[in-house]
Amino acid sequence: MKLRALVVDDEEFARKNLILLLEEFCPEIEVIGEASRKEQAKAIIETSKPDVVFLDIRMPSGIEGFELLEEIEEQDFLVVFVTAFKDFAIKAFNANAAYYLMKPIDIDELRISVNKLVEAKRIFSENPSSFPAYFSAMRNLSDTIVRNKPNNRIAISHTKGLKIVEDDTITHLEASGNCTTIYFEDGTRYLDTRTLKIYENLLDPAKFFRVHKSHIINLNRLTEYLHEDGHFAVLKGGLNIPIARNRVADFVRLLKDA
Repeated sequence: MKLRALVVDDEEFARKNLILLLEEFCPEIEVIGEASRKEQAKAIIETSKPDVVFLDIRMPSGIEGFELLEEIEEQDFLVVFVTAFKDFAIKAFNANAAYYLMKPIDIDELRISVNKLVEAKRIFSENPSSFPAYFSAMRNLSDTIVRNKPNNRIAISHTKGLKIVEDDTITHLEASGNCTTIYFEDGTRYLDTRTLKIYENLLDPAKFFRVHKSHIINLNRLTEYLHEDGHFAVLKGGLNIPIARNRVADFVRLLKDA
């Protein structure tokens, strides 16, 4: 079954271009409508119930895209942000597990996004109760980008949907192939499809340090540094995390500066 999509952008050329790319390269998507204004998009969403909305977040006031999401009562669709934002915004998108496309749109990136949407639709169809957490992540994103509120909440994608966590609750992270296993202080863990490198760039460097190609630790959980028969960071609970030889000097310098 195809995903029914709405394309929202105040620039007509941008809308038509994205629709053309979706029709030509993404057979999983059926475009059911387009909108140039928040009110028009809201009406289509409420009447046509799309599975996904491709949303320009800067039309035209700079925040209308986020206002649209806040005003929709039945929040049961996926969102792909189509944006010219860079740098800081990308970090915010990743922190909130948001799907996004950078303008100008790259066909390969579009295909990757659609593949993620298909999988996400399957997960949310099986677990519709995950939508509130998903839209909570969208509100976090709005607060970070538009309202410039500091935010230490991270949305983690897992097999049943999304989990919103405070980064302080993370004890350490471990690479699992191209995915990341995230461990929490309550003993739970989640497998996220994002790489450890993404998390290295995402997490606060004042709190987290990559001690090894396969490990990031929460420095607030550190209790001891051992350098007998190797180099290890000891976390609360006695867990030993190996420190790569080429990271030892930076790690020790960090401890001395703390």
